[in-house]
This record gives sequence, structure tokens and C-alpha cells, in this order.
Amino acid sequence: MSRTIVMASPLTLPSEPHAEPIPPDWVLSGKPVSRTKLLARSHDWLANVVLWECSAGSFNWHYSRDEILFVISGEALIISRAGEERLLGPGDFAYFPAGTSCQWRVLQEVKKIAFVRETIWQPLGFCLKVWNKALRVSGLKGKSPL
Repeated sequence: MSRTIVMASPLTLPSEPHAEPIPPDWVLSGKPVSRTKLLARSHDWLANVVLWECSAGSFNWHYSRDEILFVISGEALIISRAGEERLLGPGDFAYFPAGTSCQWRVLQEVKKIAFVRETIWQPLGFCLKVWNKALRVSGLKGKSPL
């Protein structure tokens, strides 16, 4: 697999129709339409970087994976299960752990970059960190090829 460095300007990237539209039973008001474009995927397929856009409307969203997002344009009001509200606009970021849910009220078409990561069983993640540390200490990993 290629280990190409990916660089792009998200403001000029065209998006494509979202492969999995917002489920109709999640929509609360309006007719929000989402579009997405995969920008990069990690070598192990556990993490993706995507460009996501959505038109005005209100809907519930359930996170099955960890997601960190950075808003590029537009505005959305995020309402947590506890009723806390936060307006996200250009320059704002948020973290949604896997298993959480919230309500999105998109006020003005929103465009975001999302870093989405599959969660793994905690003991397995710990073992992976120990393994990688052992490889670095032994000099088998982490050295620049230059």
C-alpha cells in the first residue's frame, strides 16, 4: 500500500453524494441533505479524514465511532442529550466519543473536516502501544529513512 502524504484545501474540494444519507427517522425538521468525500484513510483502515457538508435542517445523530471535527464554514447548533447547546461555526472544533448522541440543528449549510476513528478494545489498544514502544526502543521503528 502506498504511504503518500495527502494535502488539500478543503474550501475548494468538491464533495460527492453521501453514500449513507441521514436516516429518515433521525430527521426532526426540514430536508437536510448531507454530502461527503473521503480525503484520506490510515494504513490500518482504523481512521479516516472526510469532508462533510449538510444543508439546513434538524436531525439526531448517533456516533458509532470517535469523531473530531473542525468547522470550515456555516453554522450548526449542537444540543447534547443533557440539553446543553453549543453553536459551532468556522474555526470551532468538537469531539464526539463513540456511543454518544446529539441533535444537530444546521442553521446555515455547514462544511466540516472530520477525523473519524474506529474504537478498539482497550486491552488490545494497550498491547499495541506497548508493542510500538518496544519497537521504538529497539530501534526497529520510528527512525527516519533519510
